[in-house]
Amino acid sequence: MDDRELVERQIGRRPRAFRRVAAHCPFGMPAVTEQEPYDATGAPFPTTYYLTCRHVIAAISRLEAAGGVERWSTAVAVDPELSADLARATTQQRQIRRSLAGSSDGADHGASLDTGIGGSRNPTQLKCLHAHAAYALAQPGYRIGEAILAEAVEPWPVDACCFPVGDGAA
Repeated sequence: MDDRELVERQIGRRPRAFRRVAAHCPFGMPAVTEQEPYDATGAPFPTTYYLTCRHVIAAISRLEAAGGVERWSTAVAVDPELSADLARATTQQRQIRRSLAGSSDGADHGASLDTGIGGSRNPTQLKCLHAHAAYALAQPGYRIGEAILAEAVEPWPVDACCFPVGDGAA
């Protein structure tokens, strides 16, 4: 089974704008995909790095449900080091998107290429902790995303992969 098929089984649908697996879980399964800036129709796909591991998605969802987006946005606003980290990652994100797009400017004529992590139009405000965690897994050294992952209770399964290949899951 190739990576695209594994990701399709993980997320329960064909992945849109799939480019490649950018990071694997500790058990070797896809955890983060890298997406093309535009799908096959030219529609923008602003999330360059997308979490696919069900276990880490659930762990980050619990953080978001507990007010994590607001808390981390506040932390970035008051901590100059975190603010600088987000600014650096946002610049890098834009460079990556432009590089992946090549000469394509999609249906939006390139407007979405300048969005931040997770498609944020306001890079000083965190939009989705999942996108920041995915970015950190795909681009190690992103301090905010790594801190979000560290805060998540058991982001990875302890004993075995949560998505065995032979389980027939969709």
